[in-house]
Amino acid sequence: MTWEHFIYFAIAAVLLWAIGAYAAWRNKTGMVYGATIIGLLVFFSFIVSMWISLERPPLRTMGETRLWYSFFLPLAGLTVYSRWKYKWILSFSTILSLVFICVNLFKPEIHDKTLMPALQSPWFAPHVIVYMFAYAVLGAAAVMAIYLLFFKKSAIADEELDISDNLVNVGLVFLTCGMLFGALWAKEAWGHYWSWDPKETWAAITWLSYLIYIHYRLLPKHKPQLALWVIIVSFVLLQICWWGVNYLPSTAGASVHTYSS
Repeated sequence: MTWEHFIYFAIAAVLLWAIGAYAAWRNKTGMVYGATIIGLLVFFSFIVSMWISLERPPLRTMGETRLWYSFFLPLAGLTVYSRWKYKWILSFSTILSLVFICVNLFKPEIHDKTLMPALQSPWFAPHVIVYMFAYAVLGAAAVMAIYLLFFKKSAIADEELDISDNLVNVGLVFLTCGMLFGALWAKEAWGHYWSWDPKETWAAITWLSYLIYIHYRLLPKHKPQLALWVIIVSFVLLQICWWGVNYLPSTAGASVHTYSS
């Protein structure tokens, strides 16, 4: 399996996810689960094929991590739909996944089989995979926040804020696990758990921003709109941590996490 085959798997998966999203609006629950799950299996089969072809986990480059993010977005959307039956979440997750798929088609960033020694740690794969799932769940929280702030016509209900809380709580748990796996990886690869590398610094900032949201929601007189804005700002910080930090001057020649070139 080569990268040239990706477009066929991507088209098939997106069409199936779109069918599932359409079925949600038509209240056809069986079709929602059937189409979305089959689409996930199709997309995941390509990830597995790339894993076998590269003889390593496809997690080294931004293009390869976008593969996982494109996979986890519909999975997170289906999870939210299963729990709260929000019809729009599958449409949003499909569109967001399509955006990342298109980025990969035009800028694949898929490199050779070689893994530098730092990436050969057994902690590398779980660190990235757990982080990608956390990013997808927190992405769903950001979508929920945007919907409630800009698209919902009526007043924000407590139940809807509870959904945001649950998504952030789950996302933060996986984000924390990802940071712990990363610390174990760093200890094995570079000899220390934490060094305030630019990437690690932004990871800490992102983690603290979601923690601020959780604690702010516990205040008796918090403002729902402000809480939702905290989610959106936190997600922007997450994007800086994920890929934006690579474009910061402080990262050039200083970050041990710059290993894709």
